[in-house]
Amino acid sequence: MATKEELGKILKIEEKKAEITKIQTEMNNPSFWQNPEKSKDLMQQLSNLGKIVEEFDQAESPAQLHDLEIKALLNEQYDENNALISIHAGAGGTEAQDWAQMLLRMFELFAKRKSFTFEILESSKGEEVGVKSATLKIAGPYAFGLLKSEAGVHRLVRISPFDADKARHTSFALVEVIPEIENNKEIEIDEKDLRIDVYRSGGHGGQSVNTTDSAVRITHLPTGMVVSCQNERSQLQNKAQALKILQSRLLVLKLKEQKEEAEKLRGEHLSAGWGNQIRSYVLQPYQQVKDHRTETISTNPNDILNGNLDLFIENYLKKMKG
Repeated sequence: MATKEELGKILKIEEKKAEITKIQTEMNNPSFWQNPEKSKDLMQQLSNLGKIVEEFDQAESPAQLHDLEIKALLNEQYDENNALISIHAGAGGTEAQDWAQMLLRMFELFAKRKSFTFEILESSKGEEVGVKSATLKIAGPYAFGLLKSEAGVHRLVRISPFDADKARHTSFALVEVIPEIENNKEIEIDEKDLRIDVYRSGGHGGQSVNTTDSAVRITHLPTGMVVSCQNERSQLQNKAQALKILQSRLLVLKLKEQKEEAEKLRGEHLSAGWGNQIRSYVLQPYQQVKDHRTETISTNPNDILNGNLDLFIENYLKKMKG
């Protein structure tokens, strides 16, 4: 195990302390609060940095140092960022939509375990139960680095609660995970490339239905990419959040294209995404969750579905580092 001093260098604790001081200095400027969106982002950044530094300063026990070692594996660009997660139910109607809802709950409980903030930015309800799709934001230190392990197809096998014959069903859901990017200069969005539609959003936090057309859907015409946000209170706030998601997705698309081009030059074969399930959750006839990339197995699916993803995340990060 690395020493605390070694981990401090890997985690760049001194640089993070300097960044905290810089943001605190900005906060003392009266103009800081004149841009609510920017001040909100910086306050979130300050909170994330503060949690990392506090965790490092208080780490003394082997378990605490182990947690720091896991974070030391998260040294790729954007690993420290917040995570934007999109869940899409696969074919199968009610079964798949209920499975997508179960995954949404799993990520919410994971965020709660980590003391991260969890926010549903947009969701499309299923015909009877569950969701057809949903976009979530999980904010906290290293949220993206931890949750990037969840990107891919998740497969559920169970006795269907919706089948009178109690038959066993297999359901699929696709999970996309991207980092939330703050004002990335690599990606500039031209307003002429956007089609912006507004529509009536649902209520907030179980309240009554919103009576104004505050939800925003943005279509990026050159790529056909569509993003939506309906969680904020005003149309302007929803537009700002949707643009942030769009910028993040466009950057990820750019990085993916660069990676694929490099792999082509090296002669590597790229396989299709949807057909490659990353994890199977079997509830009947036996109890097991298996990650097919790392061969990690848990015989307690309820624990995993209640947000305890640490073992799967840790083994994935170690495998990626070789």
